[in-house]
Amino acid sequence: MLTNRRTFAAPALVAAALIVAACSPGTGGGSAGRSPAPGTALAAVDALTVKGRAPKTGYDRDAFGRGWIDVDRNGCGTRDDILKRDLTGVRYTDGRCKVASGTLTDDPYTGTTVPYVRGRSKVDIDHVVALSDAWQKGAQQWNAETRRRFANDPLNLLAVDAATNRRKSDGDAATWLPPNSAYRCTYVARQVAVKKKYGVWVTEGERDAMKRVLRECPQQKLP
Repeated sequence: MLTNRRTFAAPALVAAALIVAACSPGTGGGSAGRSPAPGTALAAVDALTVKGRAPKTGYDRDAFGRGWIDVDRNGCGTRDDILKRDLTGVRYTDGRCKVASGTLTDDPYTGTTVPYVRGRSKVDIDHVVALSDAWQKGAQQWNAETRRRFANDPLNLLAVDAATNRRKSDGDAATWLPPNSAYRCTYVARQVAVKKKYGVWVTEGERDAMKRVLRECPQQKLP
């Protein structure tokens, strides 16, 4: 009788072991525990410094330079360079630099078409990482030249619908995302790229919000 008990017990023990292995974390072919692929925006989020937001004390737009400068020395200010880059059907007041009119044919924030007419524009040039957000996450410690370069970096600039941009204000990924959900992966990836380039830190809530968006597009590259 003892021999029979051992014979029947052995298959039961094997089955129990298989059940435990199947339920153990880290086994199987699921992707939940996989690290983000190198070079993706999702992987880059983990390289950002996480700290609390500093006070906004002392913030002034002029701390990032007055107006738009000619960063690439092509004879045109940064604002007009971005309008030329992002609008279609561009016309000029001076033949080559000052954009008189054009069309934002696919506004990244709303997915709509927005006309641009100089002097009564419905198009803003947005800092993807807002200047005051950067100020509270490291820019207070920069020199004037670095802040000026940040404010005029094409990587951090987009022509967008003015009304939507003003609703964004200085929000980060934890407090504001584009209403156009199809653009959110690209938008957050650009924010990550800017913050990585300049060493701007993120709050814990901001980091988590970035990851939530980028997990929906894990192969999204940094711009």
